[in-house]
Parts: sequence; C-alpha cells; structure tokens
Amino acid sequence: MPTPPARPIRVLLADDETMIRHGVRLILRHAGDIDVVAEAADGRQAVELAAAHRPDVALVDIRMPVCDGLAAIAPLLALDPAPRVVMLTTFGDEDNVLRALREGAAGFLLKDEGPQELIAAVRAAAAGDSVLSPGVTGSVIARMLHGGDRDGCDPALTDERIARLTVREREVLSMLGEGLSNQDIAGRLGIGVGTVKTHVGAILEKTGSASRVQAALLAHRTGLSS
Repeated sequence: MPTPPARPIRVLLADDETMIRHGVRLILRHAGDIDVVAEAADGRQAVELAAAHRPDVALVDIRMPVCDGLAAIAPLLALDPAPRVVMLTTFGDEDNVLRALREGAAGFLLKDEGPQELIAAVRAAAAGDSVLSPGVTGSVIARMLHGGDRDGCDPALTDERIARLTVREREVLSMLGEGLSNQDIAGRLGIGVGTVKTHVGAILEKTGSASRVQAALLAHRTGLSS
C-alpha cells in the first residue's frame, strides 16, 4: 500500500497587527505542508485558541495588548499536547528574547525574515529543532555572556551540568550551540537522526535546559561553542 501523506503542520499565529498575520498566513499557505489553523490578536486569545485547535507550532509576537507573548508562553506550554512556541521579534528586543528563552520558548524569529526562512523555521520547530534567527542570535548570546542572563550562571553549577554529559553528548551540545538541526548533526557525526534526538533529550535533562535554545546558550557560556 502507498504511504499516506504526512499530516500538515498545524500553526497558530498570534500578532495584534492584522497585516502581519495576513502576510504570514499567505506565506505559510504556499508551503504546502503547513496549515494555519487559528489566528489570535493577543496572548490570552492565543492560549484559548491553542487549547481548542491543538497546533504543533505557535508563532507568537512578543509585544501584544491584553496579554503579551511572554505571559502566554507558560500557559501555552502547559497545554496537552503543548505546541512549540516560537517568538516573533524585532531588532533591539534582546531583553525580551532572553526572558522568552528562560520561559521555555523554542526560539525566536525576526518579523522581517524572508518567506523561505519563515517556512523553514516552522518546519524546524515542528521537528523539534531550535529556531535561532541569525539577526538576533549573536546579540542575545553576547548579552548573556556579559551578564544579560543571570539564570544558572554560577560557574560551579554550570561545570557540574557539563560534567554530567558523555563525550558524545558534549559534541552534540557544541553543535546545538552552532544552531545545527538534528539532520545536520546526524550528517556531521555519521549517526542516525533518531540517535541525535536521544542525545538531545539526555542533554536537556542533564543540564536542566528547558529547550534546545537554552542548551545552545549553555554551549556558548561554557566555551563548547564560539
């Protein structure tokens, strides 16, 4: 029997600007494997619609009225099943990006990224990969390294977390710091994607990281990635 087609990636879009939502919806519609199942104008509505429509990925603007994107992260991640939350941001919003990562967001994407970058980000998030917009990543990491993110920065605690990892897990963590996907890591190490996912799960558990993005930041903080 022929293999049935994969189910489209279900996306919730939350942004208070109607034109932004319209543009993103049109871009994702042309992807073929992505379906925007709900749109919200604020964080509270995003949580309600996510509970009703069960999206795989939630694209959430950081700055919204009533309930902003930052406040929506925790209730979104408390849903069962929980969507992968990707924050939509702009240049100069690094402080809020750091807060979002601490709350467990899967990553961040600049609003003015191109169509292909947007589609790739949704696919990466749905696959469990991190979403790190190059235009923001460098600034976020630099701010963290210079004290912008104090959570878990005790050197002794950080060393203890790294010491829990196997040699292979440290290799994988270093590549997470480079922003590589599971597929890219598998290709570089010559192992299966399933094995990479197992390593990533172990890394998150052993380091106490809430997401791949937090693990990537840890890799930079400890010098495993530069």
